[in-house]
Amino acid sequence: MHLLDPVILFFILGVLAQLVKSDLKVPDDFYNTISIYLLLAIGIKGGIELHTTGLGTVIYPAAGTLILGPFITLLAFILLRFIYRFSKENSIAIAAHYGSCSAVTFAVVTDYLRTTLVPYEEYSTLLLVFFEIPGIAAAIFLAKLDANSEFNIKTLLHDVFLGKSILLMGGGIIIGYFIALSKTSQLNFFFIDMFKGFLALFMLEMGIVTAKRLNDLKKLGVPLLIFGITFPVIASVFGIITGMICGLSPGGTIILATLSASASYIAAPAAVQIILPKANPTFYLTLALGITFPFNVLIGIQIYSWLAFKAFEYI
Repeated sequence: MHLLDPVILFFILGVLAQLVKSDLKVPDDFYNTISIYLLLAIGIKGGIELHTTGLGTVIYPAAGTLILGPFITLLAFILLRFIYRFSKENSIAIAAHYGSCSAVTFAVVTDYLRTTLVPYEEYSTLLLVFFEIPGIAAAIFLAKLDANSEFNIKTLLHDVFLGKSILLMGGGIIIGYFIALSKTSQLNFFFIDMFKGFLALFMLEMGIVTAKRLNDLKKLGVPLLIFGITFPVIASVFGIITGMICGLSPGGTIILATLSASASYIAAPAAVQIILPKANPTFYLTLALGITFPFNVLIGIQIYSWLAFKAFEYI
């Protein structure tokens, strides 16, 4: 059962530790080290598989992913602005987070698929990289439509394209490609065999961070609480449709659905702080970390898996 997976149990332990006001905390330096490790490991595994499958196999899924991110951003913006009646700044800010994706959620869904013996395209790391930026770019476009919006585009591009997540995953893909090319296995034990252990420790800290955000839930109001749970499911459906059109396997489609349902809390906040400094961080950070992230890792991934398999049954 997914909830009994060690990775999820570590997350629950972190939540409980914070709720009972324990002094448990993963040291900041170690937390940063683990995040670097995970991003590199994800990239390396994707690069190894890219060498095995070849670039031609990735073209259609990559193209679909590049379109999917901006589409989800625009869909979230329309719902928030015209249905939920939020301000333009906050609507764009929240939409930017949902149009991008979460590398940690990606790590959890791939671990879930390996645990449940569901095969998937290992080059899916490339889809993660391709998903990260276009949704934020769509948010930048929406912000630019506002005549009063002024920001340093050079600083923005540097922070988004050369930020930690993109740089490490992109670099990992290149390293992994050449590892496969040279047929070396020197890094396999550290970056592949030990991956789940490091992910479990990272999820412990994510549980603590998530629980800290629970106090902000009352500030969101019922509409945003509903959005944080229902929109990921809606977005996952478009991820499933895109995955099927692009020829992904059921496992790969589940990954794309999960990416579509996830919300960024690394690259997107950095961009939003530059393009929309007046947007309320309580809204977009609490939604991403306090609602959507725990929903996805606890039950969302199972929902998207069920939806994807049901969709493939009708083909």
